[in-house]
Amino acid sequence: MSVAHTNNIVEVKNVSFRYRNEDVLKNISLEVHEGDYLGVVGPNGAGKTTLVKIILGLITPTSGSVYLFGEDIKKFKAWSKIGYVPQKATHFDTNFPVTVKEVVAMVRYTKNGHLLSKIKDEDEHIIENALREVEMWEHRNTLIGDLSGGQQQRVFIARALAGQPEIIFFDEPTVGVDKKTQDEFYTLIKQLNQKSHLTVVLISHDIERITEEAMHIACVNKTLVCHTSAKEFFEESESLNILGHKVKVIHHQHN
Repeated sequence: MSVAHTNNIVEVKNVSFRYRNEDVLKNISLEVHEGDYLGVVGPNGAGKTTLVKIILGLITPTSGSVYLFGEDIKKFKAWSKIGYVPQKATHFDTNFPVTVKEVVAMVRYTKNGHLLSKIKDEDEHIIENALREVEMWEHRNTLIGDLSGGQQQRVFIARALAGQPEIIFFDEPTVGVDKKTQDEFYTLIKQLNQKSHLTVVLISHDIERITEEAMHIACVNKTLVCHTSAKEFFEESESLNILGHKVKVIHHQHN
């Protein structure tokens, strides 16, 4: 999928966030273009998740502004355009008696405006397509608690897809899963980006792997250390302040 550099889905302008008189983020400016696959990296406590939560409207910044699809987040209403798979999506009561299909259907109830609204034929089609896209349709009647961690992860991705978003955010999606599951996950994400035309923002602690997968990298350590192509980030990563070592700032650019 090509990146439309003139079409900004997300614009973060001079955003700062303080918590208990401590700077979590300082003067962050960042754009996410339509069609991009952006990896957000940085050390623990760098503010990566906080930044994404600000973009999602879950946290209000201390200063600065956020625009989604060209509209100020304070006025933005089209939240169905945005999907989110949080880090702890699969941390739930595994004894809760809900099937794979019911988990994915939850987002359709929300989109229809009422938890008691009836699932329509169109919703059924969307749910099936989402589960097929993550190769979990055959498990639709399986209890979510009976799946492996990797399978559960796919179900929650399907739930996000069932909302029919144009951009999807992932927060540390490969934490605690084996290498095979990680490889399958990254293959799926690349397909969503390139074949399903989804814009992807992925927070990852695995700097080496995300550099191989993403188109662009944003390195955050309270400030925006760099925002550049994955290739340039890889070439310059040894001198970046991502682990508290020597700093060399890379200028913002997109190739």
